[in-house]
Amino acid sequence: MTGGVRGLLIAVALSLGACASAEAVDGSDGSSTVAFLDNPGLGGTRWGLLAVTVEGETVASVRADDRFIPASNTKIFVTATAFARLEGLDAPGAEGTAVRLEPDGEGPPDVVLVGAGDALLGDGPSCVETCLAELADAVAARVRRVADIVGDDRLFPDERWGPGWSWDDMQTSFGTAVSALTVNDNVLVTEVAPGEAVGAPVRASWRAGDDLLMLENEATTAVEGEGDLRLERQPGSDVVRLYGRLAIGSAPLTLRIGIDDPAETAALRLRNLLEQRGVVVEGEARARHRPLALSDDPAARMDPVERLPGEGVEVARLDRRPLNLSLQRIGKNSQNLHAELMLRRLGLIEGTGSRADGLALVEVEMAQAGVERAAFDLHDGSGMSVYNRVSPRATTDFLRWTMSQPWGEAWRATLPVGGRDGTLARRFVGTVLEGKIFAKTGSLNGVNALAGFLTAASGRTLVFAVYANDRPSTVGSATEVMDRMLVALAARH
Repeated sequence: MTGGVRGLLIAVALSLGACASAEAVDGSDGSSTVAFLDNPGLGGTRWGLLAVTVEGETVASVRADDRFIPASNTKIFVTATAFARLEGLDAPGAEGTAVRLEPDGEGPPDVVLVGAGDALLGDGPSCVETCLAELADAVAARVRRVADIVGDDRLFPDERWGPGWSWDDMQTSFGTAVSALTVNDNVLVTEVAPGEAVGAPVRASWRAGDDLLMLENEATTAVEGEGDLRLERQPGSDVVRLYGRLAIGSAPLTLRIGIDDPAETAALRLRNLLEQRGVVVEGEARARHRPLALSDDPAARMDPVERLPGEGVEVARLDRRPLNLSLQRIGKNSQNLHAELMLRRLGLIEGTGSRADGLALVEVEMAQAGVERAAFDLHDGSGMSVYNRVSPRATTDFLRWTMSQPWGEAWRATLPVGGRDGTLARRFVGTVLEGKIFAKTGSLNGVNALAGFLTAASGRTLVFAVYANDRPSTVGSATEVMDRMLVALAARH
């Protein structure tokens, strides 16, 4: 960014601070907006901004009532609703993942792994708490021969991906499938290192326990300083393709790949663990899903919600770790899968655990906050959906409302802190906002977002939301413009 553009941004921030209304900020001649957008590299970007005092006085405003794609700012509404509606967030729960034995005719029983929506169930040598191995131990102590291994995720209806998600994100850890039976964040990990000589194949293998898909390694070792390594899995495919080049002498890499059927993958993991313990598995590993029905839509539901009865004999059940651990990961690290699972957990309060039930509860809390219904549309819990829309005013109104809630301070502690942690660890370093801005980030293709609270130079708290939509694909990010503008705003006020 040129010094001239930086100067314009500072000048605009100062002029915005002197304005008292959205109309004055936008300017009848568009002068303030033009100055704000006066960056050739960001031409065509659509900006939205609102910054207000705790009392609601407008400090800066640009298209505050227009609707924008919020990306991961969506998580603000989901996690705040969790604080408002879920009890005992800091305590473990008894309703964790269970394993059951179900009769299978005259032969050995089926082993059924029953998902409880636990986002923190783990598998592998590094797992130390709520581990799949504990359930395998319990089964092995009870039976030595079994039929099928079934992954049962029917606690939630089968909605593995949200509407408006990009198909190419499905192969990544960001867009992996959502399921009530989640293990290791529903990703598989490949460990990659360069070969011993230029032109040699790259060394690639699955992490222990993750060899559940076929790995085709087409990657080669490149000269020092060169390389472009990529991982690909087509939707619905069991084949993962590694291709490209990795520079010789490069440090080993871990690459994560998303999966299509977490319940089936969990069943495969359990089968491997049982066989390691000497249990004979005569059948197959398979999944048991609950298809989406009209009863999962609160707008179409006619009959009372009924829970699925337990089948067979329960052998063991894990405790669920505190939900606040997931809420911290959602806020600080913008963990998409955990956000989707939290939305569905909210959906169990009054519904079936569907995405629609969770969103209905979020909408109730937004109404409590005084947010106008026309100011937003939400379609998922993570912000991956390009269908999501929210206005800067809706976000700041909601944020101001959280400050008056008994859980508001605890919820704010889940947000990243500028220059300190989470997705803001490298932003605002060395500025007046280091350690003084608490905000949720957001990014999608062509979208950047930031919303939260900042402490201005005067000591006053400002509540803000800033969105950049339609950012040119040739530009990696609009965050530098956002950050400089907020720093100038804080310095002025």
